[in-house]
Amino acid sequence: MSGKPQYDEAAVIEAAMLVFWRHGYAAASISDLTSATGLSRSSIYQRFGDKEGLFREAVARYTERVLRRMNHIDGASARSRVEALLRDFLPKRPAAARPAGCMLARSCAEQADLPTAAQSLVTEGVTGQQQVFARIIQQAQADGELPHTIDADALAWFYLGVLHSVMNLPQAGATPAAMAAMIAIAMSAWPV
Repeated sequence: MSGKPQYDEAAVIEAAMLVFWRHGYAAASISDLTSATGLSRSSIYQRFGDKEGLFREAVARYTERVLRRMNHIDGASARSRVEALLRDFLPKRPAAARPAGCMLARSCAEQADLPTAAQSLVTEGVTGQQQVFARIIQQAQADGELPHTIDADALAWFYLGVLHSVMNLPQAGATPAAMAAMIAIAMSAWPV
């Protein structure tokens, strides 16, 4: 016996990510996680240490995926890139296998229930999302598309707030048309 896990670790983390994304950290039970991953409790504890360890791996996977998606959006200008980024996250159709909303935003809402290390990881993920917008805006300033007097950090947080709304408000009944209109309004705030 080699001592290597006899399971697909990437698939286990993916399954756990979907459980945490759908239920949140506090409501996700070890039973939910064993059922979704196919691992026994002892295998989860042996490999990940505890529920928090598995959560941290799931958050890292989600963060890597969402940042990669955000960074691959392109546009002819910074403004068009920001708008394309926001529109890319509009809900397209129901995805039964994938939970609605943003796992990082959901995790921020339950910060009080997260262990300290998990709180830090979630905060880093959200900051990473904000930094995608900040880099686009800073590049626009360097290229002369935006004046240097614009607070790039504040504008980046503004557009991240819009992105989180686009990803999360459809769960509360906001229609795709309403979200598209909200993006148009948000883009009218782009400094000229």
